[in-house]
Amino acid sequence: MAYNGFYKLRHNSTLAIPIQVMQNYLIKNISIINEGKIIIGDVLIENDRIKKIGSNIQPTIMVKEINGEKKYLLPGIIDDQVHFREPGLTH
Repeated sequence: MAYNGFYKLRHNSTLAIPIQVMQNYLIKNISIINEGKIIIGDVLIENDRIKKIGSNIQPTIMVKEINGEKKYLLPGIIDDQVHFREPGLTH
């Protein structure tokens, strides 16, 4: 099988079919902000889901390691000051 970006190509004699490959990541030493607290830790992401948050995580699978120093990880945030206007309802 050959790899092409985030896709793995399965080849047969007449057709190549793209299949999405999920990545696994370990973000090290990132500032995690949650419930009014900031902690420095690691985040393990497996198959597009957060698997573990802690310190000095030692993965048991192949991961792409990301240095999170001087970066922040926040829960989902929205901008509550954005005002959507349907056509004709502007002011």
